[in-house]
Amino acid sequence: MILQVAVPSPLRRWFDYLPPKDTDPAILQPGMRLRLPFGRRTLVGVLCAIRTHSAVDPARLKAVLAVLDSEPLLPTPELRLLLWAQQYYHHAPGEVIQTALPKLLRQGQPAVAQRQAVWQLTTAGQTALAEDKLNRAPKQREVAELLQAQAAGVSAEQLRLIVPNALPAVRQLLEKGWVVSTSARCQITPRSATAPRLSAAQQQAIDQVDGVLGRFRAFLLDGVTGSGKTEVYLQLIERVIQRGEQILVLVPEISLTPQLLHRFECRLPVPLAVLHSALSARERLNAWLAARSGEARVVIGTRSAVFVPLQRLGLILIDEEHDPSFKQQEGFRYHARDLAVVRAQQAKIPVLLGSATPALESVHNVARGRYQRLALPERVGGARPPHVQTLDLRGQTLDEGLALPLIARIRDHLQRGEQALLFVNRRGYSPTLMCHECGWLGNCQHCDARLTLHLRRQRLICHHCGHIQPLPRHCPDCGSVDLRALGEGTERIEQALQRHFPEVGIARIDRDSTRRRGSLQQLLDDVHGGVRPLLLGTQMLAKGHHFPEVTLVAIINADQGLFSADYRASERLAQMIVQVAGRAGRAEKPGVVLIQTHHPQHPLLQQLAQSGYAAFATQALAERQATQLPPYTYQVLLRAEAEQASAAQDFLAQAAALGQPLTEDVEFLGPVPAPMERRAGRYRAQLLLQAHQRLSLHSFLQTWLEELDALPAGRRVRWSVDVDPIDLF
Repeated sequence: MILQVAVPSPLRRWFDYLPPKDTDPAILQPGMRLRLPFGRRTLVGVLCAIRTHSAVDPARLKAVLAVLDSEPLLPTPELRLLLWAQQYYHHAPGEVIQTALPKLLRQGQPAVAQRQAVWQLTTAGQTALAEDKLNRAPKQREVAELLQAQAAGVSAEQLRLIVPNALPAVRQLLEKGWVVSTSARCQITPRSATAPRLSAAQQQAIDQVDGVLGRFRAFLLDGVTGSGKTEVYLQLIERVIQRGEQILVLVPEISLTPQLLHRFECRLPVPLAVLHSALSARERLNAWLAARSGEARVVIGTRSAVFVPLQRLGLILIDEEHDPSFKQQEGFRYHARDLAVVRAQQAKIPVLLGSATPALESVHNVARGRYQRLALPERVGGARPPHVQTLDLRGQTLDEGLALPLIARIRDHLQRGEQALLFVNRRGYSPTLMCHECGWLGNCQHCDARLTLHLRRQRLICHHCGHIQPLPRHCPDCGSVDLRALGEGTERIEQALQRHFPEVGIARIDRDSTRRRGSLQQLLDDVHGGVRPLLLGTQMLAKGHHFPEVTLVAIINADQGLFSADYRASERLAQMIVQVAGRAGRAEKPGVVLIQTHHPQHPLLQQLAQSGYAAFATQALAERQATQLPPYTYQVLLRAEAEQASAAQDFLAQAAALGQPLTEDVEFLGPVPAPMERRAGRYRAQLLLQAHQRLSLHSFLQTWLEELDALPAGRRVRWSVDVDPIDLF
């Protein structure tokens, strides 16, 4: 008996082992973890197949040290998906399989859930808060308010991170009977909300998907912002639950999880499990095991949740399917949206992709009959689409990037008791620091990039490699103290808003302001409660959020994506504008969207303002077809990086020379330096491959990569293969 094992290694191959001594071979099944010797180390691998022969002399094979599981941790359906992904993305098997396991399981720890104790507010505690009995105990009140906002409970670890020195207050609340300690399981709350009345389009969409439960079909739920896509998800989930099955819900970012989870908790009287990177290792393992055992009926997660094992999977939902966050950009470069469709096909279940701005690939799949389009063309509740206008910045006086007419409009909306949202896709204070005397620029010493000024932290930070250095008090070149910040980020615009609206609460939502656990939810609660009627943020605010009181949305700098070498830039800009605009006028009050631009007559802006995203998508696909770009062709990007620029270029040149004689069906473009050639101290280059047939491209890759693995120049560089790249950098 030969065990074919996926070992956590960057090598693009399987490793053969003998069964462990003193172990009954009959217990061995694919999907089990094995502890095994690997060189001088001991690693945890996963058994993927059992063979009767090996290409290696059996006398040279090592024996497995121990079997860690009594049954497969990765059942056959999930293992089949992983093996398919390994072949499609041409990645190292060990790294692919490891992606599907929580950290503690990768380390060899037992697959046993350890329930954490969590604090929950009792009914008496809720009454005490309502009657203001904690007004003289601010720490107790802070803890009680947090627990009230988190109905599922807060663990001791979470509480310590959010409320420093909270333990004495918790003890006092326990003595009063206002707080209770329970064992944390999957999140479950009683049904407390009723389903709203559906529109005809919503009902039709639900019926279409419900009619094919139990067999595969891919649907694109193409609904304008505010059209009630989440309600469609909820009612479909309820129907799948009635069938005794589980549902997998994929979201692109952690920031979308709290609001989605809250709506699910209010409507679904079943255990929920959440999987994302902000969880502790133990929390993630508990949720993973709950999904695997079938205890969690609904699983909500970011991209890696596409691999989570589920006993009775009945439906896959993908929210904001267009979002590039579904594509992993490091290591195993998979696309969770595409793998979700493959998983649904293998499991013979439907998959629903939802978006107000579908990816061009998805629109193309509808046109080819691969997906069935379900349209939600109108907002629910009679809400009207926002009125989109461009605000010409030419000749305007700007205050930290804000035009004076915009400031006046913000004041008007706030005075009417409404809310306003400002979108700027740059965090920090300023993207560039410059010396006014000699022209010195604050460049990253490791990257071909500027350092971003973070004024509150008094630091210059590279957003590409993470390099941090203190803010200089004088110019390093000429000694001048006249250092000036160029450009605007969220911090700088927040300062300007505080100057103009000193009495107004401002919610700045970006990666810096939401680092602390629970801070994002607190800011969102403040917005919904009217405490912070003025919102300012980055992409975290652009999609999925429901702010019924927001009637004005302003896009501060829409020009960044108008002129780019990346052929996907216009698609992303269009999606961003439409998604941000969709936050306005989602209730009874009409919404207005102002796009600040120096190019008000640009065709893209005019088309979006007058005709909407569907017209843009039609034209953009026609342009892609004329220029023979994806989705009408298929691409693979070979990247290389090294300490010397010549080493990366030489490897790619040799790779192209090896590949061109092997095929006439694949076009080689490059090698060329990456758009940002130096990053984190290493020089990067790339070689783009393009073909008209997916099958011929993958067939070529199989042969070509075997030769690249043996290429001596490849050992002097780091190189990787990106199948279906979405970023050419």
